[in-house]
Amino acid sequence: MGRLTTHVLDTAQGQPAAGVRVTLHRHSGEEWFVIASFLTNGDGRSDEPLVEDDAFVAGTYELTFAIGEYFAAQDLDTPDPPFFDEAIVRFTVSDPAKHYHVPLLATPWSWTTYRGS
Repeated sequence: MGRLTTHVLDTAQGQPAAGVRVTLHRHSGEEWFVIASFLTNGDGRSDEPLVEDDAFVAGTYELTFAIGEYFAAQDLDTPDPPFFDEAIVRFTVSDPAKHYHVPLLATPWSWTTYRGS
């Protein structure tokens, strides 16, 4: 069955981003529902898939990465308040039987994502 995974890389420091607060929402009707919430591990990942098997359904999802909070805790010269407080990535799952991997590459000044493998 399919699953959703993510990881966060701190490209400003060239390392996995450990301790980033991540929240996954799924859109249903007019509402957004929290599906998962966690802190990234030492490898910048979740310990388990965010959602998988029968719980992983077609639809619109949103990952919120608290990168402002993460970078404020690093030994970097960053503004207060941060330039980016959160990176919000909204995407659609069309085939929940497949693996969707949505990584985040982040600095205090930029972020990007893609559908990984």
